Amino acid sequence: MGIFGRKNDNATATTAATDAPAAVSADLAALTGDYTIDPSHSTLGFVARHAMVTNVKGKFNDFTGTLHLDGAEPSRSTASLDIAMAGIDTGSADRDGHLKSADFFKIDEFPAMTFRSTKAEALGGDDYRLTGDLTVLGVTKPVTIDLEFNGAAKDPFGNERVGFEGKAEILRSDFGLTWNAALETGGVLISDKIKLNFDISAIKNA
Repeated sequence: MGIFGRKNDNATATTAATDAPAAVSADLAALTGDYTIDPSHSTLGFVARHAMVTNVKGKFNDFTGTLHLDGAEPSRSTASLDIAMAGIDTGSADRDGHLKSADFFKIDEFPAMTFRSTKAEALGGDDYRLTGDLTVLGVTKPVTIDLEFNGAAKDPFGNERVGFEGKAEILRSDFGLTWNAALETGGVLISDKIKLNFDISAIKNA
């Protein structure tokens, strides 16, 4: 099944049997194009281990992004994200203030975090992989995001939407985010590994 359309079982079986590109391109072509991520129906989240025993979850409330989807050649698809670090939200004003400070994201000096894709891969079924450059604190490192295509629909306002869920893992130390505190019982207060979660709804540009 292709990246931008869900087929019924008969259509999938026919495509598999004939392996004819024309059988899939008709469905995919309608969804090929440029999209703008809808922040009000999307979530960019993260999870960090706290005190070695529990997870603290947060999200970024202020971001913009675009997608270019190529149904005929998914490898030509691209994605771009710009995230305003002032919008970081963990549900605690004190913790958010610490994250914005010089101990962590230094938002006065580095107000944004960015992602620019460099490679897109179709893995089969609804699964895809997006590789790109993540820039935090002026440091750029490659990041791989595993994505699941959730489908396409026209909403009640006539917008053509596509949806994806994604996940990735990074080491915050790779980007110079090294602040920590030792625990009396051993270990550290904040994990180096950070899990990133994406729920994306994007609207096709007119």
